[in-house]
Amino acid sequence: MNAAQLFVKCLENEGVEYIFGVPGEENLDLMDALLDSSIRFITTRHEQGAAFMADVYGRLTGNAGVCLSTLGPGATNLITGVADANMDHAPLVAIAGQAGTHRLHKESHQVLDLQDLFRPVTKYVSSLLAPEVIPEVVRKAFKLAQSEKTGATFIEFPEDVAKLPAVSRPLPVNRPVPPEPAQAQVERAAQLISEARHPMILAGHGVIRAGAWQHLSEFAEKLNIPLANTFMAKGVTPFRNRTTLGSAGLQANDYLSCGFSRADVIVCVGYDLVEYHPYLWHPTRDRSIVHVDRTQAEVDEHYNISVGVLGDLKHSLPRIAALSTPHQGHLMRPLREALIADMNRHAEDQGFPCKPQKIIWDLRTVLPLDGIVVCDVGAHKMWMARMFRCELPNTCIISNGFASMGIAVPGAIAAKLVSPERAVVAVTGDAGFLMNSQEIETALRLQVPIVILIWNDSGYGLIKWKQMTQFQRASHVDFGNPDFVRYAESFGAQGYRVDGPGQLQRILKDALAQPTVSVIDCPVDYSENLKLTEQLGSFVCPI
Repeated sequence: MNAAQLFVKCLENEGVEYIFGVPGEENLDLMDALLDSSIRFITTRHEQGAAFMADVYGRLTGNAGVCLSTLGPGATNLITGVADANMDHAPLVAIAGQAGTHRLHKESHQVLDLQDLFRPVTKYVSSLLAPEVIPEVVRKAFKLAQSEKTGATFIEFPEDVAKLPAVSRPLPVNRPVPPEPAQAQVERAAQLISEARHPMILAGHGVIRAGAWQHLSEFAEKLNIPLANTFMAKGVTPFRNRTTLGSAGLQANDYLSCGFSRADVIVCVGYDLVEYHPYLWHPTRDRSIVHVDRTQAEVDEHYNISVGVLGDLKHSLPRIAALSTPHQGHLMRPLREALIADMNRHAEDQGFPCKPQKIIWDLRTVLPLDGIVVCDVGAHKMWMARMFRCELPNTCIISNGFASMGIAVPGAIAAKLVSPERAVVAVTGDAGFLMNSQEIETALRLQVPIVILIWNDSGYGLIKWKQMTQFQRASHVDFGNPDFVRYAESFGAQGYRVDGPGQLQRILKDALAQPTVSVIDCPVDYSENLKLTEQLGSFVCPI
């Protein structure tokens, strides 16, 4: 057995199902060892696509997604997806081949200091400089990637070490158990919540990572406390629940801003500052904050907590609820009713190009409740985060910590691999789509049927939105596009174009029924962006 074969055994020991990546000269021995492994190697068309697939795999499963590249440019192509996973706390292990150890001390072809490159965007980096360290390095990389706060780790594998004989064995896999919450802190939190006049909950993605969404839903319902979620925590409580207010995250006055301004106690559950900065929802710095999570609160002048309850959320939430006095009435109900009215307003809209609100209405109408949407970054993300209703967690995947364009298409492929029985839609702008559209070939080769819904405005819509709001004129945001229908067909995929009002629902139904990749070109009317800005600028709280 050589070191590459030992490395693969260690990956198998960690339960790795897939490795997403691109083969290269410096990982030849590793690629050969994978031929005799139960691990399925997913050959991608770009390393960034591989990293995004591993990112979304990790976020959906809680197990580290694995991506692989060769040295130099292959490794640097991984960095964007690795950084995205790390900031969104998706468990991921990145692996890169490296030149032989006899070349690392000097200027040499394609050699970069990969550990220094990946250190700022990961929790842990290491190099396999001898076969006997492989079991420890692999176990540590997976342990740290999968421990709160979950994130990315990186392993460098020099090509000469991969060939060396190895006799070590994989180490036993142990998952740490979250601690029990301290009873004294549970009691303090319960007292503060009970004495509050207008408490409110802000739920973050940590609730989903902890598998505690049902516990949170019961907590909010039992205590009758209105709940807002971050973009990344959409579906953490069903939208149909009477306490659910929707998504917080727009950097503007909105329905939820009214809720935060009225609240005197804000219970933050599984919340990370990277999801929605506290200066946006707590500018006055005078509210009492209860921090309920598995890890300590980040230090921020707008997030100065009154009580911290650390431990397993599945235990913390029921214990706090058992000691708290339920609140009467629902002062913030008008916020929920106003948001629902806003969502319903464009259900029958016949305008063309399609308004963002109508696209979302049609998508939500057609897509099953357990269908998965992977949302790219752009103006469409702001609309989806605000108006797409979710009844289940992890059914609308949004990159929000690093917020990288290009995640939707590769992410949707990973989502379909994780849940082949569920409908998967990549919602993307035309700009984000073309950043990783080459992975359509990967999906077709794997026979992974996904639907790609392109919001087409021939420009960087979100940047134009901000430019027009701030300067009243646009600067260098327009571009041309290929014929997306013919582009899809050139891969062998199914192409559709929405060329009139009232067509999208029918097209979505047909696309979701296809046993192949479907690409839908849907022109969007982003004049609604500035109308929303104007609406929010003159917003009057309904409570």
